[in-house]
Amino acid sequence: MNDSLVRTRFAPSPTGLLHIGGARTALFAWLYAKTNSGSCLLRIEDTDKERSKQEFTDEIINSFNWMGVNFDEDVVYQSKNHDRHLSVAKELLKSGKAYVCDCSKERLDRLRKEQQEQGLNPKYDGKCRDLSLSESDNTVIRFKNPENGSVIFQDLIKGEIEFRNEEMDDFIIVRSDGAPTYNLCVVVDDLDMQISHVIRGDDHINNTPKQINVFKALKVESPTYGHVPMILGEDGKRMSKRHGAVGVSEYRDMGILPQAFMNYLARLGWSLGDQEIFTSDELVNNFSSGNLNTAPASFSLDKLTWYNKEYLNAMEFNDLVDLIPSEHIKNDQYSKNVIELIRDRCNSLNDFSTESQYFYNKPEVFREEDKNKAIKENTLNLLSSLSERLSDLAEWKSDSIQEEIKVFVEEQEIGFAKIGIPLRLSLTGSLNSPSIDKVCELLGKEEVIERIDFALKSF
Repeated sequence: MNDSLVRTRFAPSPTGLLHIGGARTALFAWLYAKTNSGSCLLRIEDTDKERSKQEFTDEIINSFNWMGVNFDEDVVYQSKNHDRHLSVAKELLKSGKAYVCDCSKERLDRLRKEQQEQGLNPKYDGKCRDLSLSESDNTVIRFKNPENGSVIFQDLIKGEIEFRNEEMDDFIIVRSDGAPTYNLCVVVDDLDMQISHVIRGDDHINNTPKQINVFKALKVESPTYGHVPMILGEDGKRMSKRHGAVGVSEYRDMGILPQAFMNYLARLGWSLGDQEIFTSDELVNNFSSGNLNTAPASFSLDKLTWYNKEYLNAMEFNDLVDLIPSEHIKNDQYSKNVIELIRDRCNSLNDFSTESQYFYNKPEVFREEDKNKAIKENTLNLLSSLSERLSDLAEWKSDSIQEEIKVFVEEQEIGFAKIGIPLRLSLTGSLNSPSIDKVCELLGKEEVIERIDFALKSF
């Protein structure tokens, strides 16, 4: 490998959605390459023909495009390298670094059971290792793992790691159906793609010594490895659907901004002092200067939401308006006023759509539970009287509206809630909204009176 040229890769299997852990690993691999002026490639490991689906491949690629993680060169599809994988297996056979095994499934099951009963780690016993058998429909090809010594490598994240060869298996590299296995395919593909650094989840750490030994058997230098700790839920258990959405596309659909998502993922296991907010360029320029955590990170939807709100709050209206999923919000002054009024209440793009609805659509139906909270004895008379007062108001500004309501409350000797709650429900169809006087100003006098009249007939 050329030490001066950093080439990393991310190699997902298209058997499901791109999940949080995979996205974070890919981001770290991409940032490591970019901070070293190198390349990061995408390899789709689609050799599982039954479970691999084009829709998942498309979703993986679309998720990275959304995040802003742009891979270099064309996407590599592992399934297209089948002949090359088999060729390398034959090369290992010819050089005596692999051998043909005809052990039956029954024998292997029996061997495993006996080893487990003796408290041993199950592994192949090497029965066929030196028999020089010929291939047939019932044989597999096993890698001839060294029996002595150790595999020692300097992990980019975890430091020096050692595996004793005697504890490893003569693992299968070609199945009886002629299909090459994972640990062979990965080595061949990493070799052909000239990968210099492999950054992946630490669930792969037991595969690393096997792959290093295959590289040695092929008499080529192995990549430098870095194993990223997994992401846990806030309960300390591995991320799953019980912790909420796990697919990247689900967060996009929730109204999370890609730059907020990328920032949060980067900080989920990497740090640079106390800085929290990073632009994409800052992450690239500073990634090598930061620290990668050796302990698992805990995912927090609240923290991701915090990042998203920070980015939303910093966005100019002209940039924000095109991202909000609403047919009503336009790039005009009214929508700008609406956005500025509800901004503090919005943690996602979707919130802007939800929170702005009543500024564009009159409430037509009121929930019974809301009416029960808002409508008390004499409420309708009070609301009708307030409507008359507001219709006579000369200056339609929030300060004037607030003062008028205040005077009305004092004259009627009631608490603000007794008129404020039904007024809010009448205007917004909800019991929650920004300051009601500001809502009134923005809706306009005619609209406010019309909505109160409609509510009086509906309550």
